Amino acid sequence: MSEPFKLTRRAALAGAAGLGLAASACSREEPRFEARPPADGPFKHGVASGDPDQGSVMLWTAVTSETLDAPVRVELAEDESFTSIVLAAEAAPAAVTVNDMTPFKLLADGLQPGRDYWYRFSFGDAVSETGRTRTLPDGAVDRFNIAAFSCSNYPAGFFNAYRAAAERGDIDLVLHLGDYIYEYGRGGYAMDDDERLGRVVEPPHEIVTYEDYVTRYAQYGADPDLKALKAAAPWLTIWDDHETANNAHLTGAENHDPDQGEGAWSDRVDAALRAYYGWLPVREPQDRRARYGALEIGDLATLIFLESRLLARSDEMTLEDFPVPLDSDPDDPQIQETVRNWLELRVGGEDRTLLGAEQFDFVVRTLEQSAAAGKPWRIFANQVLMGSATAPDYTKEPPLWLRWGMRMVGGDVWEFAQQTRFGVPMTLDTWDGFPAERERLFEAARAANADFIVLTGDSHNFWTVDLQTEAGDRVGVEFGVTSVTSPSDYEFVNAPSVDFGQMTVQTNPHILHHSVYAKGYVLLTLTPDEAIADFVSVSTIKDTAFDVGLDSRWRVTPARGGPVAKVERVS
Repeated sequence: MSEPFKLTRRAALAGAAGLGLAASACSREEPRFEARPPADGPFKHGVASGDPDQGSVMLWTAVTSETLDAPVRVELAEDESFTSIVLAAEAAPAAVTVNDMTPFKLLADGLQPGRDYWYRFSFGDAVSETGRTRTLPDGAVDRFNIAAFSCSNYPAGFFNAYRAAAERGDIDLVLHLGDYIYEYGRGGYAMDDDERLGRVVEPPHEIVTYEDYVTRYAQYGADPDLKALKAAAPWLTIWDDHETANNAHLTGAENHDPDQGEGAWSDRVDAALRAYYGWLPVREPQDRRARYGALEIGDLATLIFLESRLLARSDEMTLEDFPVPLDSDPDDPQIQETVRNWLELRVGGEDRTLLGAEQFDFVVRTLEQSAAAGKPWRIFANQVLMGSATAPDYTKEPPLWLRWGMRMVGGDVWEFAQQTRFGVPMTLDTWDGFPAERERLFEAARAANADFIVLTGDSHNFWTVDLQTEAGDRVGVEFGVTSVTSPSDYEFVNAPSVDFGQMTVQTNPHILHHSVYAKGYVLLTLTPDEAIADFVSVSTIKDTAFDVGLDSRWRVTPARGGPVAKVERVS
């Protein structure tokens, strides 16, 4: 989470303009859950598979043992009973041992496209649980299910969204859009309930070294709900910022201070990525920062996954250098011109980039090739909100009592509210901080007749956004994926009767839906004739007993020769 009330990342409502009026409204009642005991034996972190293609998939486990006095072997079979074994091999250590924990990987190749496989690891007499994986399909595809997640903060609550998806049994690919872990130490972001819930972070300090990151990944990896989903389906993961540090970019991060003993940024990134590639079922590129690419889902879809933090991202820009005094008249033409020039020439500078030239060219070529191949769908796995989102005027839109409260709180809270009078973006940490590059991407997609669907994490909210060029031409639709556990900024405002999402929609006609409180995931079901996005919600993250609900359901129909696909709410 960004520093409160800075118009960067998490400050979509300036800390929900949370305005610091009240503490989080989360219940302080004693939990009803019973803590699950840790797993016994050497396979405490379960099994996982990831980065599938038509003929291969990465298999992963970790072994906890004082000595590695026996080989770690893996079996892959065409059936759950392992009567038809197609691969039996020895896995290799994937990273340096930390606290007697060693991750292992094996790339299983020579597989058949579009089919299920089951796998398990062994170490001495110990055998792991069985995992299910699936290769990507080739040729004609009738249906493909993607479950998309983001922002899983261990101390904030239970990973019920993972459990809900794991129990479905029909997911072809799990897509994690970033913030798989968080870097903060005890007393940091979203830790009010950590001790009560039995979810105190390890190590207790902010993670900076390789050993720190490994310890945090291991703690997450031992969570039973996360383990269940890792064993249920293959994963594709991309990182956002908290896999390194909050508001990360090419040369630093908001939550990295070399003058406070945190060392050089490049060293921290190296430590974080070594742990990332070791503790997740992913293929490692030659340049560790260059984790972007595309998956082909038969004749149905192309899935493009982006890297927008560590490879090329320009330095963070905020509204701390806002170009006019906050008490200026927003209706003054000269003031309007100054703000407009700042947004267009500084924030919108042509040299500002999220992707970098090489990745941008790759994305455009992939869009062109997918459209030329006649595939109905192009899907982006994307870290931060791609569509534009102008902040509502929080000096006018909230009810009088809340506006009064913001003024009384003063400080950063009231400063942000005043800034929203000038028509500024909700945050500059999204593609709104890089509008020139976004426009080039949208125009390239239009030129290729390559409309697309975007799955986006980061915001801790559900969104449906009609994506448009600056001229108002539609290019696709974006589905914002809410968090697994991380709190929405709006949860810090004790104002349950205030519909902040509706304020967003009223200010931004191209934003069709903004749900600010739900926790869960998005299930995207692709068929040749339609894409259905279910915004799946869980009733609580503060208890292991929960119900599964539906925030909303959206249908996208292919362009079929028209300019762009159509999106509509169906539930």
